[in-house]
Amino acid sequence: QVEGPFATRSASKSQRVCKQIAMAAALAELLGETLQSAGGQVATSEALVGKKAIALYFSAHWCPPCRGFTPQLAGWYEKDLKQKGLEVVFVSSDRSDTDFEEYFKEMPWLALPFADRERKDALSKKFGVRGIPSLVILDDAGKTITKEGRAAISEDPTGEDLPWKPKKLSELLEGAKIVDKGGREMGIRDAVNDKSAVALYFSANWCPPCRGFTPQLAAWYSSDLQAKGLEVIFVSWDREEESFKEYYAEMPWLALDYSDRKLSKTLGSALGVDGIPALVILDSELKVINKEGREAVTADPKGAEIPWHPKPVKDLAQGPGAI
Repeated sequence: QVEGPFATRSASKSQRVCKQIAMAAALAELLGETLQSAGGQVATSEALVGKKAIALYFSAHWCPPCRGFTPQLAGWYEKDLKQKGLEVVFVSSDRSDTDFEEYFKEMPWLALPFADRERKDALSKKFGVRGIPSLVILDDAGKTITKEGRAAISEDPTGEDLPWKPKKLSELLEGAKIVDKGGREMGIRDAVNDKSAVALYFSANWCPPCRGFTPQLAAWYSSDLQAKGLEVIFVSWDREEESFKEYYAEMPWLALDYSDRKLSKTLGSALGVDGIPALVILDSELKVINKEGREAVTADPKGAEIPWHPKPVKDLAQGPGAI
């Protein structure tokens, strides 16, 4: 019987080997025993061993947005992402094997064999893919990290945050630099201290609906909402800093420092903001209360119901909201 440090190292190595075998089996079950490479068929377990993340790339030759995104993804993959441990597996929605083969020639990664249509359909269903191009990021055991892989990689094409595990909203905001009207910098905890609610205001100078809503919100904030414990933080989607400065001059609240472009987009993605103006209401612990803050505040500009918890039954007189 072996005892001491040699036994410990041996046991640790055995555990690693067992874990790798289990992960390889899980990936093979998900993607099949073989994948297609430029040089022919390869064993799934061998092709994906040691990868930090696997991106399932749902795409098709006939899809114009796909054909626009594929060269970008290929460039990022070859320059940085491959060497940092990402493997991509193309899951084709092409209409014929010929189209698949032609499109796959443009790709420097692996593919699910086109003939395995049943598995392709199963993967689309499993990950809720309703549109392409779509990237689903998996860990080395085939477990989902994020279904928003396209946005994650587009915002981080060099892979600094690979494997792009989504952070909690509070974690994202903890690193935020907030500025006031005088340029004084503060952390998020100072910004929300003693506040009953915080509104993240996604807006931009170039957006006509935003420029219509901002003066209204500013008036409500100054006359009632600020006194009742609401803090607003402007999250700019302006394209230039000068536009941000010009627009922020009209606002009486705080702002996310303009230099953190990545965080402004990450916050939008994390909160499902796909159009502006958008107002997301948080509590003092930075937990989401209401993603339809614009509608809530518009219906209650004096803040009688602050912090505007969603009502069980929506009053359609206030508008359809996100319907």
